[in-house]
Amino acid sequence: MDPVAFTFLGNEVRWYGILIAAGMLLGIFITYKRAPRFGIESERIIDFGLFCIPAAVIGARLWYIVFNWSYYQGDLFKIINIKQGGLAFHGGLIFAVAVAVILCKKWSVNAWDLTDLVMPAVALGQSIGRWGNYINKEAYGVATDLPWAIEVNGQMVHPTFLYESIWCMFLFIFLIKISPNRKFKGQITLLYGIMYSAERLFVESLRTDSLYFMGFRTAQLVSIAAILLCGAVYYVKKKKL
Repeated sequence: MDPVAFTFLGNEVRWYGILIAAGMLLGIFITYKRAPRFGIESERIIDFGLFCIPAAVIGARLWYIVFNWSYYQGDLFKIINIKQGGLAFHGGLIFAVAVAVILCKKWSVNAWDLTDLVMPAVALGQSIGRWGNYINKEAYGVATDLPWAIEVNGQMVHPTFLYESIWCMFLFIFLIKISPNRKFKGQITLLYGIMYSAERLFVESLRTDSLYFMGFRTAQLVSIAAILLCGAVYYVKKKKL
């Protein structure tokens, strides 16, 4: 499949960007509709989106560049050119959450309520956005002879984008279903952190394009930390009930 969806005024518009934008817009729409259930004004979601989405894109790009500096060093065009990929989810999530927490304090919104509201939509956005990796022929896995393998550069490999897309769709449905009956503020957020990180820990071991820090895959390091931290906070919060 051609990574370029169409050309507009001489500029290529790629499926990668379209799918990421679609995931974000759909996530905002769902979050907007569900906001009152969490005691948040729907219009406030637009305000959060105007700040958090750019923060997510910047954070995702910076994270990818920092841990792949040897490729980007000294080339400004490569650094700012995101049309062909090069966004790291963990960087985007960390930046977006940091900005959201600051805004929550400014606008007197409970941060746990906001993240519990948003995390299912984040999972949905991931499920959709991963197909951009497929079209770009990136984020695939090691060679395999499994019947659902896909061909990349003449080799049959694990469709790791598909593994994550399916898991994140399941995670979206699961979190949406249990949200109305959450036991404590932060439960949905913490479950997302544990369940997504467990999947990413496994899938990352199959990928061939991982970012590394001191010889370790950064996504796996972050996933382990997230599982331990979210698990500990979940245990403490549940014990207080």
